Amino acid sequence: MDKNNEKLIITGGKPLYGEIAVDTSKNAVLPILAASILNSGKTVLHNIMPITDAYNMLNILSTLGCTYKWENNDLHINCVNAHSWEIPQDLAKEIRSSIFMLGSILSRFRAAKVSYPGGCDIGIRPIDLHLKGLKDLNVKIKEEHGFIICDGTNMKGGNVHLDYPSVGATENLIMAAALTEGITEIRNAAKEPEITDLQNFINCMGGKISGAGTSTITIQGVETLKDCEYTPIPDRIIGGTYLIACAICGGKIRITNFLSEHLYSLIAKLRESGCEFNITPTYIDIECKQRPLTAQIIETLPYPGFPTDLQAPMTALQTISDGTCMIIENMFETRFKHCPELIKMGANITVRDRMAIIRGVSHLQGAEVNAMDLRGGAALILAGLAAKGTTVINNINHIDRGYFNVEEKFNSLGGDIQRIS
Repeated sequence: MDKNNEKLIITGGKPLYGEIAVDTSKNAVLPILAASILNSGKTVLHNIMPITDAYNMLNILSTLGCTYKWENNDLHINCVNAHSWEIPQDLAKEIRSSIFMLGSILSRFRAAKVSYPGGCDIGIRPIDLHLKGLKDLNVKIKEEHGFIICDGTNMKGGNVHLDYPSVGATENLIMAAALTEGITEIRNAAKEPEITDLQNFINCMGGKISGAGTSTITIQGVETLKDCEYTPIPDRIIGGTYLIACAICGGKIRITNFLSEHLYSLIAKLRESGCEFNITPTYIDIECKQRPLTAQIIETLPYPGFPTDLQAPMTALQTISDGTCMIIENMFETRFKHCPELIKMGANITVRDRMAIIRGVSHLQGAEVNAMDLRGGAALILAGLAAKGTTVINNINHIDRGYFNVEEKFNSLGGDIQRIS
């Protein structure tokens, strides 16, 4: 079966009911996979879904000399024989998170060669912050022929101040410093839960990192790390997608394996929309009895602000909400590619640079649309579930990068989604 030609066929208009569990976080797993090479031994990660991005990272680890195997949803990684410090260009272009390997490879081998990374085309994501931070750790860097070549022979702990709290740069520098002699401090660090998870994983292997979740992270370099077993956090973006799905379709669902404290920014907006919640430490109930009200203003910001990865699904919700909403995208400059597709379904959206004005309509109509990126694809699924008639979504390889068996998950709640090739 040619995965590139697969489509999702959605028959919409059905409310959602039932219970669903959130998978492990893609945005936590990818840097953890990169960090596994810091340990010259074995790692076991529990509850890992075989999404495309995970396989892409594992393919990179394989080219470096690591091996892996799946046992149910447990992922066993062996980096004993890792020997290479160069990431092939064809693999790097498949996934943005390949840049995470720069810090971990440097930390282990004191040298690294990577090409500029790929992934979803959602705007310019400069890696200047990564490279500037590595230079603060005394790494010599040169760029030639599309490659970044790093010499870490004389790496040592240092003080890093990030001009912007970049998630990727923060995670990269944590890994670079983990096996580097001395103490490293990262100031103006990103505070996302996935960064705390990376800290906890490296500390599980014997690292000495503190401060993740705050603006200052301290890393005491160690000589070696040890084998460990670890379960990454639940995926707050998947959990948020389910919450928004209930809001746009109506109904009542319980979401388990869910950490509500990671998504209070979304929950607050959905309360504005008229949704009702019952929140516990391990699950959340959401009930939506009527047409949602508009959220009026949504502005994406670094954590704990509203997450950019939920902007597209929230845009879908606003298309059928009662009122007018303004969405301001502060994180990426081309992250409204889902809007023309939603307009095909009858949405009333006006986009100007990094701002979208959405005037809610009574309903959407099924249409044939194209997933332009991962989160935009999720938005189209939600729109299709709520729309009258049938929606066909092409280019669903984007969606498979972050959502495993997405059709089965929504069908378990009463949705009607078929995957065809």
